[in-house]
Amino acid sequence: MSRKIAYWGATGLVATVALLAAFGYLTASPQAVENFRHVGYPQQLRVLLGIAKLAGALVLLFPRLQTLKDWAYAGFTITWIAATVAHYLAGDGALTLLPVGLIGVLGVSYVTRSANRRGSAKAILA
Repeated sequence: MSRKIAYWGATGLVATVALLAAFGYLTASPQAVENFRHVGYPQQLRVLLGIAKLAGALVLLFPRLQTLKDWAYAGFTITWIAATVAHYLAGDGALTLLPVGLIGVLGVSYVTRSANRRGSAKAILA
C-alpha cells in the first residue's frame, strides 16, 4: 500500500469520525447529550468539543494548513486520551477501547504525511 493511500485513508477516517461527532455534539443529539451526562461532563463542553472537532477535521482535510495540522493532531490525541479515561472511569467496558483505536488511526495519518509536511514537528523536537 502506498504512503499516500495510507495517509488519505487514515486521515479520511479520522476526519469522518470527527465530523460525525461534531454534528452530534452541535445539534444536541440525544445520544451525545446522554453520553456527556453519563461520563459526568457538562453540556457546555459538548458544544466546545463540537466546534473543536469540526475545526480539527477541516484542518486535516486541507493540505495547506501545516502548522494548524500539528495542533489538530495534538488536540485529537488529547481529546481521545481524555475520552478513554472518562469511559474507563464510567465503567464502559469495551467502549473504552474505541478512542484508543482512533489514536492509532490518527498515528497512521501523522506518520504517513509527506516528509516536507512534517517540518514543524521536527522543529518542536529539536
